[in-house]
Amino acid sequence: MFGVLIVLTLVFIGVVFYLVKIVVLQLEQRADEDVLKSKQTFGSIIDQKDKAYAEKTRLEKEAAQIFTLYEMTKDISRHFNEQEAFNLFRQKLKENVVMEDCQLVADLADDAKEQIIPDDYSLFALKSKEQKLGFLIYKGVPSKDKEKFTILAHQFALALRRIRLYKDIERLAVTDSPTDVYTRRYFLERFEEEIKRAQVKKIKLSFFMLDIDHFKMVNDQYGHLTGDCVLKEIGVLIKENIREIDIAGRYGGEEFCVVLPETDLEGARLVAERIRKAAEKRLIKAYDTSIRITLSIGISTYPSDGKLPEELIDKADWSLYRAKAQGRNCVVAFGLYHPS
Repeated sequence: MFGVLIVLTLVFIGVVFYLVKIVVLQLEQRADEDVLKSKQTFGSIIDQKDKAYAEKTRLEKEAAQIFTLYEMTKDISRHFNEQEAFNLFRQKLKENVVMEDCQLVADLADDAKEQIIPDDYSLFALKSKEQKLGFLIYKGVPSKDKEKFTILAHQFALALRRIRLYKDIERLAVTDSPTDVYTRRYFLERFEEEIKRAQVKKIKLSFFMLDIDHFKMVNDQYGHLTGDCVLKEIGVLIKENIREIDIAGRYGGEEFCVVLPETDLEGARLVAERIRKAAEKRLIKAYDTSIRITLSIGISTYPSDGKLPEELIDKADWSLYRAKAQGRNCVVAFGLYHPS
């Protein structure tokens, strides 16, 4: 009996130990599961942190690019010279894009592109609102930087368009629209600048005024629209027969004026005669009318005839009056009547 009791006691203890072991194993399993869940949660948090950091880095890079574009556009906008603006653009480009070379070229005809562009260069058309502004030819830009290059190039195109619009506005502000030569106000400003330059460099300068002979008769007989066509044609004729450094303007009515820097009396007479003869030969077509006109021209020269713009204008005007008195269609120089 005592032996049976011992056996039962041992069995009971074994069952208890077994049950305890099961409970312990379950607790250990739960603990492992909790640790695993914590590890997974921590891993997820780390992964999210890494993604957030990567996104932050990406946004910072995009912000840096946007800031670069803003800075580039702001800097270029300070320039009103295309070459200066392009030099700054190329500098910014090299700071942000891997590149060997980049050049700005004017608009090219389709059949000229292959002849002008070297084999190892690529072409990028600069456009603004479908208007061609020119081309960039470039080389050495890797694929990873192509998108950035395109963005920067588009920004430069906008800046280039702005510069050209400014030039157009500036040109319109100083140009006499009927004749396409300078307005009187702007012409006088340039005249004064050239006088000062001639004084500093101690060089000669000539000035002449020209008048369309019997222009009132043209207006009376053919009308003011025809008269406007004549004025425009004379403006074109003057510009065709002077140098790029010479300055042509409309003084008023049918009177034009021209400043010839670094030109003595004889040089001025040659230019004036060339313009007079060209006008004499030209048949001006206006609407359904074809007419011929002649010019009278008066010349004065710095410093022999005067040292101030108003003095030279007075002397040239007097010479113009003499040309009219001599029968028109001729050139008269003030110095020939009043030698210095």
